[in-house]
Amino acid sequence: MSGRAWGLLLVLCGAIFLEGIDVSMMGVALPSIRAELGMSTSSLQWVVSAYLLGYGGFVLLGGRAADLLGRRRMFLTWLVVFVAFSGLGGLATEGWVLVVTRFVTGVAAAFMAPAGLSIITTTFAEGRARNRAVLVYAGAAAGGFSLGMVVGGLLTAIDWRWVFFAPVLVAAVILVAAVLLIPREQRPSRIRIGEFDAAGTAGLTGAMLLLVVTVVRAPDVDLGTTLGTLAASIALFVAFVLIERRSSAPLVRLGILRSAPLLRANAGALLLVGSFMGFQFTVVLYLQELRGWSEVETGLALAVAGIDAVLAPTLTPWLVNRFGNARVVVGGLLLSAVAYLLFLPVGLDWSFVAMLPALLVLGVAFALAYGPLTIAATNGIADEEQGLAGGLLTTSFQFGAALGLAVVAAVIVANTADDSPQAVLDGFRAGLVVPLVAAVLGAALTASGLRRRTAPARTA
Repeated sequence: MSGRAWGLLLVLCGAIFLEGIDVSMMGVALPSIRAELGMSTSSLQWVVSAYLLGYGGFVLLGGRAADLLGRRRMFLTWLVVFVAFSGLGGLATEGWVLVVTRFVTGVAAAFMAPAGLSIITTTFAEGRARNRAVLVYAGAAAGGFSLGMVVGGLLTAIDWRWVFFAPVLVAAVILVAAVLLIPREQRPSRIRIGEFDAAGTAGLTGAMLLLVVTVVRAPDVDLGTTLGTLAASIALFVAFVLIERRSSAPLVRLGILRSAPLLRANAGALLLVGSFMGFQFTVVLYLQELRGWSEVETGLALAVAGIDAVLAPTLTPWLVNRFGNARVVVGGLLLSAVAYLLFLPVGLDWSFVAMLPALLVLGVAFALAYGPLTIAATNGIADEEQGLAGGLLTTSFQFGAALGLAVVAAVIVANTADDSPQAVLDGFRAGLVVPLVAAVLGAALTASGLRRRTAPARTA
């Protein structure tokens, strides 16, 4: 690639790195936020889930907007919004205010991320160059997530509000570089409002929100209420499909879902990230609230999983070239199941050495699965639908993370009998079963693509 191409790639990697670091810093800061704002375990997960639902609910519209209004314009505009509301979150004095700012920040990311990914997939030719760029991009996201756990611990030790303020400074540099390096596009022709599927967006976001609410509130409400909100969620999902079938400019062209590789990639993405986020949520509460570890100690411990930032751009391309995407994805999901199984017997006095194997294996697993899933979800898709394909994948990542958090939080609450250390630990162990089951299911679903023996694809 030329120097300018590398510069463009680094700018886009900087944005996805910022997004990753923003999410992971929040995870480490949750106990401190709970202590100052007085939030329960169920309400605490909304600090993360609100962002994820805003992201997942609007990312398809973001992909559509990138395709219609211009990828450069959408990327730069929503990067500014992302920065503004990230800073506002640091000023929150009530839990609900923080949740609202996180939701809007997620919406901004929903427009920014598919624009960035589609800039890559339309700038770099399909094959070796694009695969290399996508794997570097995925490695930046993973690196941001891993480094964020350390940085989040350091900033939270000063004041958790710096977790919100720090990204503003990083984003200012990225914004200047983006203006200079992202190529200008031909101005789009006049766009009609009808080309944006607002009804479909509302239906999809509402369906996802109600499903997460159903799971989170299940331990605290009667069965009738749970079934009622679940039925409402299902009804909105059905309404979304009907809207898309009748819309002249659908948010999702349903025909794209006939691609079995795309469906497998999205299912794997949902279960991979959902299991990881649920695991991180449980481990952070275990280390800080049960074991009394500091924020810095917690961040440094979890950063071991950040080995994926090194392996994703180095080992993973070689494995994909040698064995093909599908085999590498299945291997990554199986390794993640092994990691969760290794952590499941966690005790009241586990040392860091006892936790280390699980965290290392998890880092390797994430490196193997994340990038190849991104390749699988966008390969073979026409340029004019790259925004849609990227949006579908990001929806799966974000909705999976929100759903994984919700299920784990609900299981922990339902299985914690009292405030004694042993009862709290029993609740955490129950929560850790959820990521294990999700990873096994993900491996089984993605392995279904291996039934027809084919020669490994020659990729980067």
